[in-house]
Amino acid sequence: MIREATSKDLMDILDIYNDAILYTTAVYDYKPQTLESRQIWYQQKRDEDYPILVCEQDNKVVGFATFGPFRVWPAYQYSIEHSVYLDKEHRRKGIGTSLMKELIAIANEREYKTLIAGIDAANEKSIAMHKNFGFVYSGTIEKAGFKFNRWLDLAFYQLELNGPKDPVEE
Repeated sequence: MIREATSKDLMDILDIYNDAILYTTAVYDYKPQTLESRQIWYQQKRDEDYPILVCEQDNKVVGFATFGPFRVWPAYQYSIEHSVYLDKEHRRKGIGTSLMKELIAIANEREYKTLIAGIDAANEKSIAMHKNFGFVYSGTIEKAGFKFNRWLDLAFYQLELNGPKDPVEE
C-alpha cells in the first residue's frame, strides 16, 4: 500500500535511509542520521508541501519516496529532484517502480516541468528503472563524491513533465 507518510513512519524511514548511508552509494553521506534529524526533515517537507510517500507491507514501511527543490533560486521553481529508497530486503520487487509512478503523478498534478534524478553512475538498476519511465541522461559529474575509499561519479537524468499552463516569474 502506498500512502502519505506520517510521523509514526519515521523510525522505519530512518532505518532505510541509514542502511543506504552505511552500505550503498545511493547517498553520498558517511554518518547515519538521527531520529531528531529525520523529524526536522519531515517537518520541513510538510511545511513546504512536498510529498513523502511510503510503501507499507505487513504494517512496516519498506520504501519511501519524496521530492523537493532542485536549486534554491526562483527560476528553478518548476524543477524538482526526487529520492526513492527501499528496505534492503524489499529491493527488486517493483516497490520503487510503484513509488515512482505515484511521485510522477503528484509532480504532474502540481505542474512541475522537470523531475531530476541524481544517481550514482554505477547504480545500473536505478538507471534502468529511470530510463523505463522515460528519464533521459543529462550529464555526469565525475568524481563528485568519495566514499568506500573510491571516487564516485554522479549521473543526472531528467524527465520532462507537463509543466504549468501559465508559468510565471516569481
